[in-house]
Amino acid sequence: MDNNALSTKSISLVDLGIKNATVHYQLSPDELHDITIQTGQGIDASTGALAINTGEFTGRSPLDRFIVKDAITDEQVWWGKVNIPFSTENFDKLYDKVVDYLSNKAVFVRESYVCADNNYRLNLRVITETAWSNLFCYNMFLRPEAHELDNFMPDWHVICAPGFKANPETDGTRQPNFAILDFTRKIALIGGTGYTGEMKKGIFSALNFILPVDKNALPMHCSANVGEDGDTAIFFGLSGTGKTTLSADPKRKLIGDDEHGWTSENTVFNFEGGCYAKVINLTEENEPDIFRAIKKGAILENIVFKKGTNEVDYDDVSITPNTRVSYPIYHIDNIQPRSIGNNPKNIFFLTADSFGILPPISKLTPGQAAYHFISGYTAKVAGTEAGVTEPQPNFSACFGAPFMPLHPTRYAEMLSKKMKDANVKVWLINTGWTGGPYGIGSRMKLKYTREMITAALNGELDNVAYVDHKVFGIAKPQFCPNVPTEILNPRNTWADKDLYDVKAVELAQKFKANFEQFAQFANAEIMAGGPLV
Repeated sequence: MDNNALSTKSISLVDLGIKNATVHYQLSPDELHDITIQTGQGIDASTGALAINTGEFTGRSPLDRFIVKDAITDEQVWWGKVNIPFSTENFDKLYDKVVDYLSNKAVFVRESYVCADNNYRLNLRVITETAWSNLFCYNMFLRPEAHELDNFMPDWHVICAPGFKANPETDGTRQPNFAILDFTRKIALIGGTGYTGEMKKGIFSALNFILPVDKNALPMHCSANVGEDGDTAIFFGLSGTGKTTLSADPKRKLIGDDEHGWTSENTVFNFEGGCYAKVINLTEENEPDIFRAIKKGAILENIVFKKGTNEVDYDDVSITPNTRVSYPIYHIDNIQPRSIGNNPKNIFFLTADSFGILPPISKLTPGQAAYHFISGYTAKVAGTEAGVTEPQPNFSACFGAPFMPLHPTRYAEMLSKKMKDANVKVWLINTGWTGGPYGIGSRMKLKYTREMITAALNGELDNVAYVDHKVFGIAKPQFCPNVPTEILNPRNTWADKDLYDVKAVELAQKFKANFEQFAQFANAEIMAGGPLV
């Protein structure tokens, strides 16, 4: 691939309403890096990476994410706290203000696409106010070959103007910042925030509507890798569950670390062309791939340098705990060619259960898999807030609720059908606590988790005996190579087994209470996949 993919052509943005702009078209990463330094908007880190500050917003703003409610979305979108409606009239007026703001300015335009499988490819034209935002899109979206640029036709536009502030009283927004999807005009409009993740997650949200509704493909918030025999594995999990760590396996090639599609043609493909990783407390020992990817071409966001140097202090969270790095996937050595794999043979749902209740590994039926997929469970440790003495459950539907425009059961039913059609095995992996809850028990050893996943991938758990969990109904293997047998049944690891029984029922009731919001849309098989209490 020509990773800089340049073109001698120039384009006009008048059809978008942006007039008399100085268009910097398809600049190379080096050019965008240099412009950012020259304009005083970034600093070179000691590794060669570009360090920038995203300004007031150092993370996404979920309450300022909107979807235009129109003929396309009205009956399809699951409206509510996640998917907040925005009127067509307000979008059109706000759009005109944004393009007027960008007129007569220097803007950066990039041709990109998402979806590595050409049958699902979506071409993007990205217009950004800053050079570093454009470099982020070079890293995160897929990069066309140079010969494709002359006849490039965008399917969607991403317009990002961090310097534009909306007027909530007249523009229909909640605050001056906004991120809005219009599925009729096919535009992701972002303003008032420099946080680059709004562009990435905006297009991810768009694909989470387009692929199921128009393409019969399942979008997934997951990582994926491929073994030496071509077998694909998928890892779902919320932050802190080990999704990135466990999918990084020296014996398997990485398809991608965050966003994928699963097609009816039996492929799993990466949406993206890069990685957007947290770097809080990053060390080369714990995350060697990420650490070594932070070089020229990468963008560090909201980090702090060690005093008097340009060496990053990854432990310093004085700006934000959400310090990030963006880099193109080719900064990683062990990647899957074309970022496409075959039908998965194994799916892993990762949860860090700090209650210490769920087994370290269990096998799920299709109904249970759909139920746990909709639930998207993990648990936060105690002590994070004053007065909190027990772990707190954290449910995020489909392991990515903020990015799912459709009702979660739509995605779950697709997953369940695909699992059955492809005869996929689904495993629930608890990377959290054993021997009791947080504060009493201990975190499951990473080496044991890796052994359990390896055994599942190698088929070594296919013919062992299983026992159903009395509360959750999930099947616990009674043996796993290289793993102490006593930890496979979590009740056995508790000193007070009667207390385990009580706490297991309490956790099951939390699952039930969370699922009430989905119950009326879930079919009988999914409902039967829940806890037995």
